[in-house]
Amino acid sequence: MTVPVTITIGKTSLRGELFDTACARSIAEILPIEKDINRWGDEFYFEIPISVGLDEGATTAVKVGDIGYWPPGAALAIFFGPTPLSTGEDPVPAGAVNMVGKILGRAEELRKEKGAAHIRIEKA
Repeated sequence: MTVPVTITIGKTSLRGELFDTACARSIAEILPIEKDINRWGDEFYFEIPISVGLDEGATTAVKVGDIGYWPPGAALAIFFGPTPLSTGEDPVPAGAVNMVGKILGRAEELRKEKGAAHIRIEKA
C-alpha cells in the first residue's frame, strides 16, 4: 500500500506517494522529515537517517517526478528536470537509486524553488 505524502519546498507544496517497498517503508517510518536541501541541476537531494543498500528495482532510468533513495549518500532525491549527467529532458542520477516514490502532479513546479533551502515531507 502506498503512503500519501505532502512535499513542501519553499512556497511550493506538492502531493506525492511513497511506494510499498522495503526502502520506502523505512522512509515512511521516519516522517516527517525536515532538512536543508542541496540542488544538482533539476534535482533536490538531502541526507536522511536511514542506511539501506540498492534493491532489486534500483535504476538510473528515472523520470521527472520520481523520488529515489541513493545509498552511497544516504540521500533522498527528488527529480524535476535534467541533471548535469542528462543528455535530454530526463534526469539522470549520479548513480543507481532505489525508486521509493513519485510526485503526483507537475514536479516541474519545483523549478521556481531553485533557491529554496529547506524541505519538509510529511504524511498527507
